[in-house]
Amino acid sequence: MPRPTASGHHGRVTANRTRRPTIVDVAAHAGVSKSLVSLALRGDDGVGAATRDRILRSAAELGYRLNAQARALVQGRTGQIGVVVTDLRNPYHAEVALGVEEAAESEGLGTFLANGRRDPARLAAHVEAMIGHNVEGLVVVSSRVDPDILAAAADRLPVVVVGRPETRTPGVDSVANDDAAGAGLAAEHLIALGHKDIAYATASNRPAARSRLLGYETALAAAGLRPRVHRLPDAHRRDAVDALLDSGATAVMANNDVLAVECLGRAHERGLAVPERLALTGYDDTELAARAWPRLTSVDQHRPLLGATALALLASRLGGRTEDRHEIIPPTLVPRASTVP
Repeated sequence: MPRPTASGHHGRVTANRTRRPTIVDVAAHAGVSKSLVSLALRGDDGVGAATRDRILRSAAELGYRLNAQARALVQGRTGQIGVVVTDLRNPYHAEVALGVEEAAESEGLGTFLANGRRDPARLAAHVEAMIGHNVEGLVVVSSRVDPDILAAAADRLPVVVVGRPETRTPGVDSVANDDAAGAGLAAEHLIALGHKDIAYATASNRPAARSRLLGYETALAAAGLRPRVHRLPDAHRRDAVDALLDSGATAVMANNDVLAVECLGRAHERGLAVPERLALTGYDDTELAARAWPRLTSVDQHRPLLGATALALLASRLGGRTEDRHEIIPPTLVPRASTVP
């Protein structure tokens, strides 16, 4: 008489019919050894084409999926990448992190995510914590991490910075967009629309913001126009935005989409028509730009590409590359309804 199962019923255990198929199941189905299945699934050249096809068909019919994390653990790896971002409240940082995650998934890797909340000490602590989790590589979507912290991390594992830190750290790769060129595109767009009084709004003095300011000033100088910069600090932001809107400028270039949307909202509150009275551009081309009303003209940094490039740099480091690499991604302008002649 069959012994009762754990569920109290006679016969085969139900879990055996619903569990995930294993490499042993694939080997039995294909009539080959487990080691040959492993070689075929890795793409080893030592497996004949006909045998490989039979193994792959068996895997497909059984619904077998290669467990990349388990494979990594067998190889003494964790199969995980760490991602530390400046501030997840800013959609730019979140969207770059998503680009890293999607690229990692395509390589069979998982990701750990940590939010620095614009606090250098918190960012440093997250970097240290990621090392403690034995991640295989680290992507830092921030220019605020101390170079000494980055250097110490790079002694332990591959590190890539997305953005423009104050200085480059030896042993650390980086990827960024061309900030000066992107700001130049926005300024030239406004100039071509006939604007002659174009203000630049920024709340930051970080390297990326300074490069964008340079691109703005260069484009205006080439057109014979006088640049003017409005600082919009976190403290007294509303008063600073009001001063900008009262300045007489017919167009405003904001340093990022978050700031542009703040200016747009205040313009609406004051009955200042955009774009009829004031043209407005952002930078980053995040979801904010596509969802604002009117839709916001912005400079696209290609956030998914930044993330994917960071992951590729990590992979090449893991593959043995030793020389530093610093990739620059050309941005593009995305014109929308917030700018008209």
